[in-house]
Amino acid sequence: MPSDSLPPPGKVSRRGLALAGIIGGLAIAFVVVNGVGSRNASEAKLKEATDAMAIPTVALIEPGVGGNKSYLDLPGRLEAYSRAPIYARVSGFLKAYYVDIGASVKAGQLLAEIEAPDLDQQLLQARAALASAQAAETLATVTAQRWQTLGGSNAASKQAVDEKAGDLTVKQALTKAAQANVDRLVVLSDFKRVVAPFDGIVTTRNTDIGALINADSSAGLALFVISDTQKLRLNVSVPQNYVPAVKLNTKVEITVPEYQGKVFHGLVEASARSVDAASGTTRMQVVVGNAAGELMPGAFANTRIQLPENAKALTIPAGALIFGQKGLRVAVVDADSKVTLKNVTIARDLGQVVEIGSGLERTDRVIESPPDGLSNGDPVRVVAGAAGRK
Repeated sequence: MPSDSLPPPGKVSRRGLALAGIIGGLAIAFVVVNGVGSRNASEAKLKEATDAMAIPTVALIEPGVGGNKSYLDLPGRLEAYSRAPIYARVSGFLKAYYVDIGASVKAGQLLAEIEAPDLDQQLLQARAALASAQAAETLATVTAQRWQTLGGSNAASKQAVDEKAGDLTVKQALTKAAQANVDRLVVLSDFKRVVAPFDGIVTTRNTDIGALINADSSAGLALFVISDTQKLRLNVSVPQNYVPAVKLNTKVEITVPEYQGKVFHGLVEASARSVDAASGTTRMQVVVGNAAGELMPGAFANTRIQLPENAKALTIPAGALIFGQKGLRVAVVDADSKVTLKNVTIARDLGQVVEIGSGLERTDRVIESPPDGLSNGDPVRVVAGAAGRK
């Protein structure tokens, strides 16, 4: 190719550089504009996501109505329904005993015999005194009759006759006193035989053959203790605020450590109807059937008393409560998904759920677990298909 057909070198270089500069400028402008637009879009999306995340997501529940059984668990102590410590009425030595602890006895059954030589001698002496008094009375009777005959024939003065009649009256009184003393000692001698006062079992024996027995020593140990265990008493101390709910004939479930998993049943039979100032409780007595003899007097027992239900009470989970400076509140959501905080009172705390006394309606939609910082009018996002409490 001829050399004169090519463009001059300086001219081609200036045009290329200008074109390259224009293209580069356009590219840079495109990159800048695209970057700014992307950043603005990202910021808009971030703001939108931040605003969406600022709205808390909550699950709603409806207040439950009734059906909440509550129990009062209290410790108690079993006692025999009838318990009789047997003390001696005569002094002497234990001659023999015929029952031991754990033995079943019937009313009137002989438990032991006491040898009382002093009492026997007193009875002999009293009978001799009675015989003497009776002889004196017989003589006084004959004498009085004779003097009355003499007085009728005017052979004796009326004063003498009255004296003999008075002497007869004295002798008759002495005879009655001697007879009463003999009867007393005879009755007392019967107490040498120690017998059971009622059907039951021997739960205690505190004597042995040859032991010295002191009469009327009620301050000391009883010879025997007889307990009627066909039914038992269970004493429980009920806190004062629960006393109105535990009425007579309330059913009670009873468990004891020696029979794991077995439940015995009783009824509230009596209430002390007074509050112990030291403990703030009222003593109540539960009667428990024990025909099988499984329960033992003196044993520890756990009791569960079912409290009456309030069919109209509204209940919510304890986690729905909000504790703050403005008192106890719950968060409810209206139709526009806005929060309203309501002040409420608690009627009964049942552990996982609480009964609301006031401040809540049956139709309220309650936030199950309200997040921190909720205020009146705050928007919330309700979880679709949130389960409600019926």
